[in-house]
Amino acid sequence: MDYAAARKVMVDSQVRVNDVTDRALQAALLAVPRERFVPAERAYSAYAEIEPEIAGGRRLMLARDLSKLLMALGAKQGETALGIAGPYAAAVLGRMGLDATAQESDAAVIEVLGPVLAEEHVTAVVAPLSAPTGAGWDVIISEAAVPGRPDAWINALNVGGRLAVVERVGPAGKAVLYMRGEQGISRRELFDAAPPVLAELAPEPTFAL
Repeated sequence: MDYAAARKVMVDSQVRVNDVTDRALQAALLAVPRERFVPAERAYSAYAEIEPEIAGGRRLMLARDLSKLLMALGAKQGETALGIAGPYAAAVLGRMGLDATAQESDAAVIEVLGPVLAEEHVTAVVAPLSAPTGAGWDVIISEAAVPGRPDAWINALNVGGRLAVVERVGPAGKAVLYMRGEQGISRRELFDAAPPVLAELAPEPTFAL
């Protein structure tokens, strides 16, 4: 399979047609080998309009939705970026000139992705996803959905920092952009999306007698 050709088809048919006009982002998507972000036996699925599994239930976000989230971030060269359950997103941001880190809670995911993350100069961290590793991030993004406002993630942003994530309760979800300002937090809804919800962030079930 010609993966370079598949990347061009992906960008032409899934990204550009969805009003993703940022040239630097398009170039990064053309450069990052998405097929390396799934096990070798599933590499063929990386460019289809599906959410291919990496390991342990972790999946890549649809290229269409991820590219729109990334454009909404307005990432700038030299900023710090954290992908929480978003290793491919972190690599794309790295290609755009950001200092990128990928945080995963499942070591099996990093076992699959370790070599490509190292080649893409993305720092890999294994830690619970309920709280970001470190603080003072300029941009944070997730390829998975969260069940509500992720305050711990927002609190890890610098003033001027942005978080792009899908909030999902039930079958539908909404991609949102949070911005941390001097006076507080702003929230802007972007588009409909429904990636899988991070199971470890789901609220504990309650029972009433």
